[in-house]
Amino acid sequence: MSSFWDRWARFYDLAQWSNRAVNAAAAARAAELIPRGARVLDCAAGTGEFSLAAAEKAESVLCTDLSLPMLERARKKARKRGLSNIRSARRDITALPDRDGSFGAVIAANVLHLMPRPEPVIRELWRVTAPGGRLILPTYLQGRAGTAYGTMIKIYQGVGFHYEHAFTPESYRALLEGMELAPVALEVIPGRLPVGVALLEKSL
Repeated sequence: MSSFWDRWARFYDLAQWSNRAVNAAAAARAAELIPRGARVLDCAAGTGEFSLAAAEKAESVLCTDLSLPMLERARKKARKRGLSNIRSARRDITALPDRDGSFGAVIAANVLHLMPRPEPVIRELWRVTAPGGRLILPTYLQGRAGTAYGTMIKIYQGVGFHYEHAFTPESYRALLEGMELAPVALEVIPGRLPVGVALLEKSL
């Protein structure tokens, strides 16, 4: 999968443009949920939109992705905006090298629908979330996509993109609640391709 994202890194932001209002609102909402002054880990960050939004409020942001070309584009964006509290690193979201409870906030945006088994990924993200910290999981709800965006998804699939889950708000909530990690708060950002922004808080 990383080779696909390596090839398409230069086109990623252009592809996201068609859903730009929803994507921007999801990044802004995720940033609002970050405790001020937190150390933030952003996993599967792509070209860094959620990292950039988080940096306005966080002490520091570690922007990570499996694709180095994606991370290079994220670094360029951070430099252009003059943000000095973001650093980047290549990481596999399924096997993070960080110690338990390393981050006050952990973000994994628009990636769980790509995972054949999202549960182990969520548990790994939860592991590195600090007690009292927040796990923020914005996720595309393909099960609620309109006809026009469904056509665009078919085009993406034609060039090698595939997703594993077409979540609805109900199925996404059921996934998270079924893991019994913490109470789940879920809000839906409507649009051509809606995003469900889920929040789990780890008790002290």
